Amino acid sequence: MKRTAKAHWNGNLTTGNGVISTQSTVLNNTQYSFKTRFQDGIGTNPEELIAAAHAGCFTMAVGAALTQAGFTPNDLDTDAILDLDMANLSITGIHLSLKAESIDGVDGATFKDIAEGAKANCIVSKALNVPITLEVVYG
Repeated sequence: MKRTAKAHWNGNLTTGNGVISTQSTVLNNTQYSFKTRFQDGIGTNPEELIAAAHAGCFTMAVGAALTQAGFTPNDLDTDAILDLDMANLSITGIHLSLKAESIDGVDGATFKDIAEGAKANCIVSKALNVPITLEVVYG
């Protein structure tokens, strides 16, 4: 299976602009620029998309792990915060914050163990080479 995306850029780094599109067309010529990446501008940026992908992948992985363990997941909500070191132009880590209501038969320690396993094993986590931290709010 392959997933695709494409980007177009025109101009120099600080005044140029571009668009990003995905195979599904959920992003279809979505604008990005220096301002959307490093300041406050209208559009998206690669780091935001990495955080979104990580939040989505991890949350699905938690749901899958709960199901595999015989539990029925309820609402799972994840915030992903990507840290960008502007001085070195590098991603230094991602913090995942997972919130979930109580799930029948699952105590807090079990839920945290399942979430830690999902963090380590979700496809996006495995693709990233940065520290990933996790906070779990359960119950």
